[in-house]
Amino acid sequence: MKTYKVGYFIGSLAKGSINRKLSTALIKLSPPNLQFSEIPFKDLPLYSYDYDADYPPVAKAFKAAIAEADALLFVTPEYNRSIPGGLKNAIDWASRPYGTNSFARKPSAVIGTSPGAIGTAVAQQSLRSVLSFCNAPQMNAPEAYIQFKPGLIDDQGEVSDPSTETFLRDYMEAFHIFIARVTSVLPRDA
Repeated sequence: MKTYKVGYFIGSLAKGSINRKLSTALIKLSPPNLQFSEIPFKDLPLYSYDYDADYPPVAKAFKAAIAEADALLFVTPEYNRSIPGGLKNAIDWASRPYGTNSFARKPSAVIGTSPGAIGTAVAQQSLRSVLSFCNAPQMNAPEAYIQFKPGLIDDQGEVSDPSTETFLRDYMEAFHIFIARVTSVLPRDA
């Protein structure tokens, strides 16, 4: 079976982010033919079209990392009923300048965790809207809104609740199938 490179974004810049813990668990529970690399964005300046004629090196490296990925996974918290500003800024960098949208035809999935009962549902809807505009095919089901409780996932990605572990494993298997389907219909070199 083909191996796919998955670039992933952690929406929170916090070192102790529970979404970072979730990403560690997702990677650990993924099928072996998905290879992951984080695509960091904390060093990007605020986007302005003034940069479009001459992207700074950090933005060029960021876009190159996305180009290397076969698919993208967004693991994000919810800030004020939306996505974190840093993540939105990163998406703006990647989708510009006009005609160089890095997200076009890249299979993507969105997941997140928060202590709240709705577990990033509103942020995910906001992110899905942005990704739709960026022409990124999205895995719409299963949806995954994880309520994070103390001890649910440790720093090594171990999940303490068996039903959550099974759900996350199934989610990543579904993402693998989605990537295979999308890339067979929309090959990168087409």
